[in-house]
Amino acid sequence: MQLNEIRFDGQRPVDGYGPGFFRIGGQVMTGAVLLLPDRSLPWGGPGDVAPIAAALEDIDVVLFGMGPEIDNIPAATRTCLDEAGIGVEIMSTPSACRTYNVLLAEGRRVGLALLPV
Repeated sequence: MQLNEIRFDGQRPVDGYGPGFFRIGGQVMTGAVLLLPDRSLPWGGPGDVAPIAAALEDIDVVLFGMGPEIDNIPAATRTCLDEAGIGVEIMSTPSACRTYNVLLAEGRRVGLALLPV
């Protein structure tokens, strides 16, 4: 079996998570978090669409980690992102973290919006 080193090309993967926190690129962040290609920042939750829409030039899709279970995002959030041409995928937070790291390793233009577990 051949193992290859994963390269994230300067972007920060999700290293881990737990109750109320995320470890992103070695840095611990508490509460809801938004990861964009050039930064990680606190996020206001599913209704806080402005920073995601502002990243239109940098991302093609945003993964929403909605906590321990899958939940819907507000219709206005989905409409705004659809109109901006940004794809939306909704899943549980653990699934979103894993999927984000895989897509990041593939060099995809992806954002991640996370609610804590």
